[in-house]
Amino acid sequence: MRQFACFSLVIVTLSACGWAIVPARACCPAPPFNKPVVNADQTVLIIWDAANKTQHFIRQASFKSTASDFGFIVPSPTQPDLAEADQGAFVKLSDLTKPDIIKQSLPTNTGCGCSSPMSGGAWSSVKILDQKLVAGYKATILEASSAVALTDWLKQNDYAFSPEVKAWAEPYVAKGWKFTALKIAKPEDGKTSISADAPALRISFKADQPLFPYREPDNANIAESMTSSRRMLRIFFVSDTRVKGEFPDGQKWNAEVAWSNAVPAELRTELLDLLKLPASTGPAKWHLTEFEHNWPYAVAPGDVYFVRDANQEPVKRQPWIEYTAAKSPPDVAGFALVCLALLPAFIIRLKR
Repeated sequence: MRQFACFSLVIVTLSACGWAIVPARACCPAPPFNKPVVNADQTVLIIWDAANKTQHFIRQASFKSTASDFGFIVPSPTQPDLAEADQGAFVKLSDLTKPDIIKQSLPTNTGCGCSSPMSGGAWSSVKILDQKLVAGYKATILEASSAVALTDWLKQNDYAFSPEVKAWAEPYVAKGWKFTALKIAKPEDGKTSISADAPALRISFKADQPLFPYREPDNANIAESMTSSRRMLRIFFVSDTRVKGEFPDGQKWNAEVAWSNAVPAELRTELLDLLKLPASTGPAKWHLTEFEHNWPYAVAPGDVYFVRDANQEPVKRQPWIEYTAAKSPPDVAGFALVCLALLPAFIIRLKR
């Protein structure tokens, strides 16, 4: 009985130590005066139609703000056309580029609503080019003769008019770019929250080269005060080749290419239907490059422009490992170590 009791102690110890199964959302935010707002996560789809020098820019964004309603401004080289976009396009793209799932057994022995109407015509030296209600936004497309005129117009229409916004606007005004001013209201049940999701909106415009309006006003202090030190920018870029992003001075844009490959023809058709674009939009065969970027709240050297990448190799995400529970084989080495540790006590007990 004594020998059996000691042996049972060894078995219980081994069971506890060695044989246990291990359990398996680029623009300039413009809130009402003295109501801070910053861009949060953004997902963007850019379709570049090189033959027609046209960029289709579909934006799915979120913001952080203490205001119950706020707006934002998107610059473009030419006057844009605005239309609502189906958010299902982003779902289909995310499904295309998701990582493969590999199943493995568990390893063993591991321990913008407006607060006041927008007036038509010209305001100071700002010319109103178009106004419309689209995708839940009140949109005004305008051009300005100076950054001062633009900030004056913003002030009169309950947008931000800070020196930072003026400094942000000056390079675009100098190049004759157009501005799309948009306002979105938070839902009634979200007024106590500092975050808001914006509906998807398609902005189509003529351009000599595809771009992402990366520049923002200097809002690092505001972002820090609203606990928004980090945000993710994801860009789905469609053209006929793999592309890379760079700043106007040739400086590299440090975004990661998460996925790059051809888009199936049937998915191309589905996406164009969701985006309400003609079947002839863009190249006949689409190539998708997906970028992921930890976008800092910092002054940028310029906007990001896209060019053909010399590296045309396909890119896939690293696969996800999905572990499944499995019976672990006996650990012979562990068994021997436990036996050696218990052997002196076992011998003493036998002598007694």
